[in-house]
Amino acid sequence: MIRTASAAFIAAALLLAAAPALAQDGHVNHAAHGAAHAAFSSDRLSVRVDGPEGAPDLILIPGLSSSPDIWQGTVDHLAGRYRIHRIHVAGFAGAAPQANAQGDAPQPVGAPVAEEIARYIREQHLNQPAVVGHSMGGTMGMMLAARHPELVGRLMVVDMIPFMGAMFGAPGATAESVTPVADQIWTAQSTSPREAYVAQATTAINGMINTESRREEALQDMRDSDQKVSAAAFRELVTTDLRPELAKITAPTQVLYVKFNDARMTDAVTDAIYQMSFATLPGAKLKRIDDSAHFIMFDQPTAFYGELDAFLAR
Repeated sequence: MIRTASAAFIAAALLLAAAPALAQDGHVNHAAHGAAHAAFSSDRLSVRVDGPEGAPDLILIPGLSSSPDIWQGTVDHLAGRYRIHRIHVAGFAGAAPQANAQGDAPQPVGAPVAEEIARYIREQHLNQPAVVGHSMGGTMGMMLAARHPELVGRLMVVDMIPFMGAMFGAPGATAESVTPVADQIWTAQSTSPREAYVAQATTAINGMINTESRREEALQDMRDSDQKVSAAAFRELVTTDLRPELAKITAPTQVLYVKFNDARMTDAVTDAIYQMSFATLPGAKLKRIDDSAHFIMFDQPTAFYGELDAFLAR
């Protein structure tokens, strides 16, 4: 089953890369939409905070090359009910790369950012916040919940599996066996001219969002992201296998996903891939959201908010 879906999932996974271009500057408007900038010093991320003191804490992690602004509808929907902490990864969507900057050899991005989120939870004295991560943000959420289970109250993963590299090799692929492919992708993405990235990314992002009116904000995030940071982060996704770590997650876990963006894929094949991918976390609740592309919160906001409300109420 996994092998049958490989070609389609590789195409979908490459869309996640979104072919980011170099940021034009390092300025980030942390006051956007009235959010405050958390008093937390990190060279890997910054945090926007919305909502009243004393309300339950919720951490929102965007995906590869994405801005915290992808969660604005979610923040508006939950207004007043939660203290919301939106992560902005250094190097993505206009944030200066800082410690996430890359040289000629790729270095991890997601894993050190997940560690910084753990430090943020501790230093801000958050009491087992709920964590919601989209795409690569879901990967970081899984890292956080598996490696620091005492810190996470509940986890929602939005359209991401724990080992994306499984789709880049033969059945039984391992992180080690797909590393040569990941290295080739890193080289291509990190050295391609800006113009080629922008052209590829425009097509890719259009395929990730069905709602045409929501595409431009994601395209702008891509244009404002650092090329090498995003390329290194994508390589890390391909070579990171979290399946052996899922059993360490103690937080109730919900996984939302969509049918793979390929006419040959069926709902049943997609369901089977997700069920197998999360088999090492048998308590995880899996839910397919129909009529949506990768950005579920853009394409099916009503369905997404309904699932989120139920998830937070459990």
